[in-house]
Amino acid sequence: MTTNVTAYAAPAAKAPLERTTVPRRAVGEHDVLIEIKYAGICHSDIHQARDGWGEGIFPMVPGHEIAGVVTETGSAVTRYAVGDRVGVGCFVDSCRECAYCEQGLQQYCEQGMIATYNGRDKAGDPTYGGYSSHIVVDEAYTLRIPDGLSLDVAAPLLCAGITLYSPLAHWKTGPGKKVAIVGLGGLGHMGVKIAHAMGAEVTVLSQSLRKQEDGLRLGADRYHATSDPATFEQLAGSFDLIVSTVSAPLDFDAYLSLLKTDGALVNVGAPEDQVKLNLFSLIGGRRTLAGSAIGGIPETQEMLDFCAEHGLGAEIELIRADQINEAYERVLDSDVRYRFVIDTATL
Repeated sequence: MTTNVTAYAAPAAKAPLERTTVPRRAVGEHDVLIEIKYAGICHSDIHQARDGWGEGIFPMVPGHEIAGVVTETGSAVTRYAVGDRVGVGCFVDSCRECAYCEQGLQQYCEQGMIATYNGRDKAGDPTYGGYSSHIVVDEAYTLRIPDGLSLDVAAPLLCAGITLYSPLAHWKTGPGKKVAIVGLGGLGHMGVKIAHAMGAEVTVLSQSLRKQEDGLRLGADRYHATSDPATFEQLAGSFDLIVSTVSAPLDFDAYLSLLKTDGALVNVGAPEDQVKLNLFSLIGGRRTLAGSAIGGIPETQEMLDFCAEHGLGAEIELIRADQINEAYERVLDSDVRYRFVIDTATL
């Protein structure tokens, strides 16, 4: 038997979010019922609620940065107990059978991961995300939040944290490596924190120096404005790894010129518009242009444990549920430092 829970949903594309109820499935034998305490607002929530990435499923309850507490467990659940602190990220299921799922890379599932919201589960029913009071998730797709992290600053780690941790780990960030983070926003500020904790020399590349003080406080060694053409001359051939977090199209040729030979430019932002690239920017330095999508369940748990060990939570502004629409506009205006988090007790 399904249960209706309180939520904030976009009734149609580009429509303001409004308070409503949505169904949650009955707790199955391998499921946990999670009382959501906090839900982060990701820029991708706005893209999808406004059909920026294609036609969405409405009504849409966004939210894939979820932190809460287990309040009920299915009869066969072994990983969690009532009262455990848990999180849910960008997906709630996958095929579980393909080579990627078997490797713990569920985000690259050959049949497509089942998104936490704006997706359809295996029964064909729409999925609803974290801007709600409760969610039912299979224990295998639920993460444990270590005691060293408070739930409010942990919530954004379920997307922003893993989105940056995964490429930084994959490209072996550590002592002796020079890493640049493009953009100091919800994603970028976690990239600075994590790369610094991994031991790299960290540079922020931002359009202006407006957030320079914050960047240095968060762990950056250097901070440069990309609006200044001298930046690209000064930093040519400097970096082993550049991670771009911005959602706007970049001049990729200019940024590729900042890499050392065998360096990589990894894009984790998802612009709605297409970008141009001169292939000689890659050929000339044996450089790599790559992409990275969140992380699988094992790596996401690894990230949470790493962040707890190093005391890394997101920089957040806590808001009430009735401030969601205002928060969306402020995200688009870059007026947040650095992640809005909804206190779901205000639903």
